[in-house]
Amino acid sequence: MPTDYATIDYKNEVLRKAIHLCSLSIPVIYYHITRELALSILAPLLAISLIIDLGRYYIKPVSDFFYKIFGFLLRNHEKDHSTKRLNGATYVLISAVIVVSVFPKVIAVTAFAVLIIGDIAAALVGRKFGHTPLLRKSLEGTFAFFFFSGLVVLFTPKVTGGVAEYFIGFAAVAVGAIVENLSAGFLDDNLTIPISVGIVMWILYALLFPNMSLVLHNVPY
Repeated sequence: MPTDYATIDYKNEVLRKAIHLCSLSIPVIYYHITRELALSILAPLLAISLIIDLGRYYIKPVSDFFYKIFGFLLRNHEKDHSTKRLNGATYVLISAVIVVSVFPKVIAVTAFAVLIIGDIAAALVGRKFGHTPLLRKSLEGTFAFFFFSGLVVLFTPKVTGGVAEYFIGFAAVAVGAIVENLSAGFLDDNLTIPISVGIVMWILYALLFPNMSLVLHNVPY
């Protein structure tokens, strides 16, 4: 596992992921509202997050306030003023805007819910029980991602509810689990997970159901 995971203790990791869990409200709310309304909410939130996140590198009062409130939750690479990287919460909002903008709702809701639940499971299980190396992280953490993301697939919306749609979801989260593992130290997994899951789902829908409209019935679009 990358050493960056050890830059905050496990108690703070749990708190960080508890805050991350609040992001599950994004796909839940998006399911009930139109894309335009969702983006009208997400885009300003992203703009504010970017201003604060980048401002902490250049404006001392912003920096002092930011680190006083959130510093204990940040990993080392998120506090490195030489690289000026964004923190995980900002990446969550970036991915939310991308996923909502690009993918059909049936895919966007699943992909983003997988990000939240799968990422939390991988981090907490991987740090606590991850003793078997696999690629860039651990077998235990990667399996936890796949298992809990698979549970997400069971409950997220489907167009027809046929068995093949569940297969699409399970195949996508398998890819997402590998992407989450390989993203360590390279790209932020808050960005790579939902995009990779969404792309795989879209490709599989196109291959298995070339004539299917990916529109959820009785759901705002």
